[in-house]
Amino acid sequence: MKKTITEIPENNEEKEITAESKSSFLYSFSFLPKEKNDAINIVYAFCRKTDDIVDDESEPDVKAARIKEWRNELEKALNEGDSIFPLLKKVAAVVRKFNIPVFPFYELINGMEMDLKKHRYNNFSELADYCFKVASTVGLMSIEIFGYKNEKTREFAINLGIALQLTNIIRDVKADAEAGRIYIPLEDMRHFSYTEKELLNNVYNDNFKRLMKFECNRARYFYEEANKNLTKEDKGLMFSARIMEMIYFRVLKKIERNNYNIFEGKVGISLLSKAAITAGVFLKYRIFYGFE
Repeated sequence: MKKTITEIPENNEEKEITAESKSSFLYSFSFLPKEKNDAINIVYAFCRKTDDIVDDESEPDVKAARIKEWRNELEKALNEGDSIFPLLKKVAAVVRKFNIPVFPFYELINGMEMDLKKHRYNNFSELADYCFKVASTVGLMSIEIFGYKNEKTREFAINLGIALQLTNIIRDVKADAEAGRIYIPLEDMRHFSYTEKELLNNVYNDNFKRLMKFECNRARYFYEEANKNLTKEDKGLMFSARIMEMIYFRVLKKIERNNYNIFEGKVGISLLSKAAITAGVFLKYRIFYGFE
């Protein structure tokens, strides 16, 4: 029997997940009104939990079974209002409260599931599909909570998601390779005469620098495309997304300043810098655009 969920159950599980992850998400929506902050924490917790299923140390068949169960329980929560996972019941409540399309939630699961099956990407078309599934979907969920007026804001969310995921991929090239995953398109590697063997051996040479410059420029393109689609009427509503953008763009610029040497340690942004970016964007948007 279908249950209609009208209120989001109370507990702090999702906020604990956000805090423990030390994610830039924690900063990007810290100034949202409580109702929206609670909802976005639930969405982020869903994304984090889905990712954790794929990234734990269980055998692949165990992880495949768990993600299948997760998908089935999400469907049960959305359709019947019930699930063995309390978090998914909260997700269903948020979906109803903010009228969020369910497509991005299932696509996110499909994207995370790709990591169980696909460890190489032949070209950017394949990689862009992956980026949409694991990152743009999060943006499409989030903008429904933020609220927006212009349909172009959907393109903002899609392009920003790809830009953020490409930044992650560039930053994590070394760690991903050590885990057996290469997200840099093989077509690009061949074009710049840089081999998988060199990548796995952390070879930092001119070919690698040219390859990484190309990938960074591609990420920059998607940041630009995102901003082209963010209209003035929705800018104030998207201040949380803009905080995320500024933090990740700072990471990209730091990689470029380091001459693309991502083998010498993970490039990151200090907590102080994240806090400063957050405060700066918040004040700018409050003064010039306003937001709800």
